Amino acid sequence: MEDNTSARKASHIDLAFKSQISSLDQRFNYEPLMKPHPSEPLAPFSFLNKQMHFPLWISSMTGGTEKAAEINKNLGKAAGKYGLGMGLGSCRIILDSDTYLPDFQLRKYITDDYPFYSNLGIAQLEELIEANKLSLVDELIKRTETDGLIIHVNPFQEWLQPEGDRFKQAPIDTIKRVIDAIDTSIIVKEVGQGFGPKSLKELFDLNIDAIDFGAHGGTNFSVLELLRADEQRRKQYEPLTIIGHSAEEMVDTCNELSATNPAFQSKQIIISGGVKTFLDGYYLNKKSSNPSVYAQASALLKHAATGFDALDAFLEKEIHGYTLANQYLDLRK
Repeated sequence: MEDNTSARKASHIDLAFKSQISSLDQRFNYEPLMKPHPSEPLAPFSFLNKQMHFPLWISSMTGGTEKAAEINKNLGKAAGKYGLGMGLGSCRIILDSDTYLPDFQLRKYITDDYPFYSNLGIAQLEELIEANKLSLVDELIKRTETDGLIIHVNPFQEWLQPEGDRFKQAPIDTIKRVIDAIDTSIIVKEVGQGFGPKSLKELFDLNIDAIDFGAHGGTNFSVLELLRADEQRRKQYEPLTIIGHSAEEMVDTCNELSATNPAFQSKQIIISGGVKTFLDGYYLNKKSSNPSVYAQASALLKHAATGFDALDAFLEKEIHGYTLANQYLDLRK
């Protein structure tokens, strides 16, 4: 024991010179005296009328390729193991075909205990309304065994995509028509540039269950489409990619909206976009006056693509880190 202690102390001396930090995270007060190390997991909580065991939401890829199918499977297994919520990527490919349906059938991994949602874009829903085929959405939810529908809003992405669709109606009008026609739980999300205050106010007024930020700072699908474009198109449209709203800005806007109307205080939000670490997630969840979870898509996808063991190891550390932050960190006023 003494030899081990001596060796550890010696290593401390060697490492001390490498352990000096010049920057400081000003978001938190660190209170090391008030609690012991955490010995229990976070308490389960209700979100989207289901129970979750940790406030992290998984946004998945689409199916249709061998790689995407394996990633979806790994993410579904992780959601079930750790009690997380999960949303599928765009389900357009299976709207009227079962060819790739197995890639999206993840309920067997997630179980019925945790929230699990399908996903369609505004353009597809506008087309279904025009064709009087919104019943396909109900069928999609049944076939995927999901709890409801995520509607993703992406006007910039569609405009910048060479083969993209053009909206004939304002997205808010399409969303309202879907709400009126389909009796299901609905989440509305953006795809990488967030929602401004007018859009958030409109969404808070609707009978939807949650808003997924898709804020600026994470994967930006406008950038993704321009990476596929020729040099001239990329150069001309690039200024559009730096337009948007950060997750923190949107949390502030939601807090302001909730302060004006008690009915808004129960609106649930998924804080996604630019959440790089568990500390970002902890900070934004604690700052939100609305019931919230955070999403960290790119990191999860990266580890899920490596394999379930890599994803499992990442999530275990993510959860332990968040739990430690919850024990010792208070937000600064």
